[in-house]
Amino acid sequence: MSLGDDGYRSGQGSGGDGGGYGGYDADDHHLTRTRLPEGEVDPYAPQRRPVRPSRNLITIVAVVVLLVAAIAFANRGGDKSSHGDDENSAKGGSSATAPSGVKPVEGKNGGIASGFGHSEQGAQSAAANFAVALGSTDMFDADKRHDIVKTIMAPTSVDKYQKTLDSAYSTAFFKNLGLNDDGTTPKGYTFVSRTVPVGTKVTKADDDRPTVEVWCTGLVGLAGQGSTKPVANSWFTITMQLSWTDGDWKVAEHSQTSGPAPVNGDQPASGADAIANAVNGYGGFTYAR
Repeated sequence: MSLGDDGYRSGQGSGGDGGGYGGYDADDHHLTRTRLPEGEVDPYAPQRRPVRPSRNLITIVAVVVLLVAAIAFANRGGDKSSHGDDENSAKGGSSATAPSGVKPVEGKNGGIASGFGHSEQGAQSAAANFAVALGSTDMFDADKRHDIVKTIMAPTSVDKYQKTLDSAYSTAFFKNLGLNDDGTTPKGYTFVSRTVPVGTKVTKADDDRPTVEVWCTGLVGLAGQGSTKPVANSWFTITMQLSWTDGDWKVAEHSQTSGPAPVNGDQPASGADAIANAVNGYGGFTYAR
């Protein structure tokens, strides 16, 4: 007898031998299916193997654990290795601009960082901050320029560089930048002059008179609608021979060369208003190792 579509077979096969229940029926070649009550498991069904984690997953977890441990160990030992920065820079190592964690400056003198450590790190910090001062808009005002020179220059070098810089910041130079004859900014414009140190290195190690190079990028020009002297960037290297004077670093000699300059990117230039807002809105930094 057949019960609908459920596939149950019972009774006897056409051969009259009673075979076919729960097995193979020789006459109609059908297999018998048996339904168990819900929740019960066929004890004769093949058992599934327990799911085991993939070897790849175990490998990935192990690598992550090792990576976390390595990072923790590196952070833990960072202070010890970074204090060797002065030694690396003296040997010309690649870590010349790595931070050491030592406080580089104690105060300010006329708005310029001062109180640098009597070390190669302190000399590099001083040179970077002096470069910023020498490239600021204050240099275009005679009184402020004189104050900067007196602050950062060694006493024996003040008169020399005062005259040199006064001669350089001439009426012709101001006009070339689009400024008024006295170096003031024309109405309706924002004058931009900013030096940004990219890196420093000691090229001549000396306890009291080291030579430091500061690789810089700079911005200079007039921001404003209709400006014929828009803000442009440049790359240059400032070389300073420093002198340890009265418990701080001062500039004994100063020179500047062009470059090294990277390839210009394809980023479009921002509008005059955006540049002016950026210069007025983003303050400069005290540079330190």
